[in-house]
Amino acid sequence: MKRYFLVSVIALFLAGCQSVAQQEPVIIEKPNLKLDGNLMTPEVLWAFGRVSDPQVSPDGETVLYGVSYYSIEQNKGNRELYSVGVNAESVKQLTKSAKSEFNAIWRPDGSKIGFLTSESGSVQLWEMNLDGSDRKQISQIEGGITGFKYAPDQTKILYTKEVPLEEKFKDLYEGLPLATGRLMNDLMYRHWDHWVDSYSHVFVADYDGKQITNNKDIMEGEPYNSPLSPFGGIEQIDWSADSKIIAYTSKKLIGKAATLSTNSDIYFYNLETGETTNITKGMMGFDVAPVFSPDGNYMAWESMEREGYESDQNRLFIMNLNSGELTYATRNFDQNAGSITWSANSKSIYFTSDWHGAYQIYRYNLNTDEIIQITEGMHDYRGVTVAGNHLVATKQTMAMPTELFLVDPISGDAQQMTFTNKELLDKLIMGKTEERWIKTHDGEDMQVFVIYPPDFDPNKKYPGILYCKGGPQGPLSQSFHYRWNYQIMAANGYIIVAPARRGVSGFGQAWQEQISGDYHGKSMQDYLTAIDELSKEPFIDENRLGAIGASAGGYAVYYLAGNHNGRFKAFIAHDGIFNEEAQYLETEEMWFENWDKGGPFWEKENKVAQESYAHSPHKFVQNWDTPILVIHGELDYRVVVTQGMTAFNAAILRDVPAEYLYFPDENHWVLKPQNGILWQRTFFNWLDRWLKK
Repeated sequence: MKRYFLVSVIALFLAGCQSVAQQEPVIIEKPNLKLDGNLMTPEVLWAFGRVSDPQVSPDGETVLYGVSYYSIEQNKGNRELYSVGVNAESVKQLTKSAKSEFNAIWRPDGSKIGFLTSESGSVQLWEMNLDGSDRKQISQIEGGITGFKYAPDQTKILYTKEVPLEEKFKDLYEGLPLATGRLMNDLMYRHWDHWVDSYSHVFVADYDGKQITNNKDIMEGEPYNSPLSPFGGIEQIDWSADSKIIAYTSKKLIGKAATLSTNSDIYFYNLETGETTNITKGMMGFDVAPVFSPDGNYMAWESMEREGYESDQNRLFIMNLNSGELTYATRNFDQNAGSITWSANSKSIYFTSDWHGAYQIYRYNLNTDEIIQITEGMHDYRGVTVAGNHLVATKQTMAMPTELFLVDPISGDAQQMTFTNKELLDKLIMGKTEERWIKTHDGEDMQVFVIYPPDFDPNKKYPGILYCKGGPQGPLSQSFHYRWNYQIMAANGYIIVAPARRGVSGFGQAWQEQISGDYHGKSMQDYLTAIDELSKEPFIDENRLGAIGASAGGYAVYYLAGNHNGRFKAFIAHDGIFNEEAQYLETEEMWFENWDKGGPFWEKENKVAQESYAHSPHKFVQNWDTPILVIHGELDYRVVVTQGMTAFNAAILRDVPAEYLYFPDENHWVLKPQNGILWQRTFFNWLDRWLKK
């Protein structure tokens, strides 16, 4: 189930942490892991430091960033703050505590660093000196806060916090303090992994350099979210250059209407008048992530055109704030645009975009209306910001976790700034990643990545794994994943085949849209063509093939289990869709189902919908005869846990060898260290049992 928003640091970190009952907080530091050999293991994956959220100082000389480390023993993570000079200065650790620091940014005058932490019992805003000394709490907000930004003139601070929903049926609960029942009369009562008991609002407060006062909810009385739930972060809110306007992202719909529409807008709140204006009124898709230009003349943002289509092309739009003129900057650019940032002179915008299996950095020139690609190569640049005459970007590959790089905006040459995981990486042997292009069953060119075992011997035969990508739209790129990690699969003696089948972004919008209403057609043929073509290689054993995938990739596994004609000897499906008709009524984002399935199953005259439901994986279970491992989390409300249960039950009733790995405390992902290791061990135990005989 795809979501195009960048996951905010707070959402990603807090979801992955688990408090340890009856224990005093213990500082989690970089693990001193003793390797048993030089290959990737589950424990190694959880030993990597996870670099995130670089923030360049106002003078452009220093970069502030965070690193998360995880303790397997404590079953939780901790995030610390670091800084590194742009001119190759050494890394400095600024914090060392048992409480994570996140959303760390420079104060506009550059003399302090503001950050969020739960050191006081709830998440509050703190400040410290540039060397990490003199930590002081400057907010006392009831219930805590979730994000913040300084006003450019430093007289105010905006922040976000959760506001409880008004109780609709309060009278019915009178005198029943132990009642646990939930009463509801509209949709969107739960979302992704949580029951909807509150919404996020934007607040503004005065700031005197020591504390914040006079807090005001600029969305008071509105039952809407800003930022968007559940993955939007502080990047969806911005200050105007003159500190008079707050731009925020919100989808001002509730209940059934909210489940059917993706129509979010950018709103301007005027601090002087208290008036709110919808700036993107009439633009019907997702409009998110406003960014004001440094000179105050423009605002740029990310925009999708079509309402109800969450995988529409992510476009770059610019508004002239003086004339109101709109510029569709990427109108001739058949790619997505994200992570937008302005140049210091407000004449260019830098952004990232995926193309042919890699994310690159691009520049849009306002004067010439041109887009120029800055970087090249097989890597993912997923974030970019300006640092003087250079760019600071986060970069990862299939064999390297995220690190910071200094990029020349003219040549694209890059210099690595941080080496968080160098010591560990130097001890590991990684497998080779190879890019191939093959012809699909209907004559199209399709990119396929092949990942080889670290000790690959072309004279041997290896079992092969077909990787079925989730989404179903979105990139298949150079991501270093902490669960679906190609390198750990290869290290266990498998050759991985990862095709950029129909629906994958980075090949033009037409290619990406060919999966909507057709999960079972061209994309399934693409999978089979890829594994058939690679199985011709002498080093892949065509009699020892497996297929794996999660979410929409789990759908693919379930579908292939009933339609693979004996190709595969083992399957693994994680949080996959098994019964399409049940999925339509079990999930919560109805816009997704309506667009990707063509509509509800009861519309008998709707040919697209009827074709989709006729090919639901559960309707081919009579053909199942191949061992299958099913994995699902109880807190997954996008693809609910009964999808996995019914698939497992069907396999057992069919006398098909099957196992079911159930996580009562995980959502659409597996975020806790010990659960993650259990996932990996179960994963490879299953594959080894059936593919290494």
